[in-house]
Amino acid sequence: MFDNTSMDISASGLAANQLWLNVIANNIANVNTTRTPQGGPYRAEIVNFAPVENDVSFQTALGQAVQGIGGGVEVTSITQDTSPFQLIYDPSNPDAVNGYVESSNVNLTTQMVDLIQATRAYQANATAFDAAKQMAVTALGIGK
Repeated sequence: MFDNTSMDISASGLAANQLWLNVIANNIANVNTTRTPQGGPYRAEIVNFAPVENDVSFQTALGQAVQGIGGGVEVTSITQDTSPFQLIYDPSNPDAVNGYVESSNVNLTTQMVDLIQATRAYQANATAFDAAKQMAVTALGIGK
């Protein structure tokens, strides 16, 4: 569990966004997968985030919320997208039924938008981490 230092909060965001980027990459890689070991087409995966809950009193939590202080973020689960599969007309495909093949439910446009969002969030957390690190180094240098 992370404490409330700015570097720990940024580090939790970096870890969560790295996992999100990995899931997006897996979804994009399986956009045309029609047969999986579990049977049927590939189902897109969705990463679910939540703020890190710290065991603090209500008064402390309220004060932190007013000041904009949080405890970071964590991945709570990775779930499968339950949207319907795409039907593609391809009678030559061995998986075709009546000429149609069920293909994955990965929406490439959504994945690309998520990829941009996850990349920008990762970059923002890396920048915040570097700024906090530089502040700590500067503060240590003041004591010399």
